[in-house]
Amino acid sequence: MFRVLLRMEIRPGVEGEFERTWLEVGSAVTGHPANLGQWLARSEEEEGVYFIVSDWVDEERFREFEHSAGHVAHRTRLHPFRSGGSMTTMRVVYAMPAAQAG
Repeated sequence: MFRVLLRMEIRPGVEGEFERTWLEVGSAVTGHPANLGQWLARSEEEEGVYFIVSDWVDEERFREFEHSAGHVAHRTRLHPFRSGGSMTTMRVVYAMPAAQAG
């Protein structure tokens, strides 16, 4: 599995609007057949910082999405909220699902 971690710094005062917009346009990512899911998390330590994690079947298919018109449209909707950010990519080495309760 290929994982992408985005760190997004959001301009003060627009965090709620950013969250709503991210939710509205999220299907541009999750609708891609190679996407395995994505998550939005807000930092508890840094004001206005969010993390977006998305999982992909492999890097090649992620890069295909990254250069697609669908991704450009998705990024265009979120860009006005950003004041900075970065992207880190990684390969999942091991995955350990949580034990079932009971």
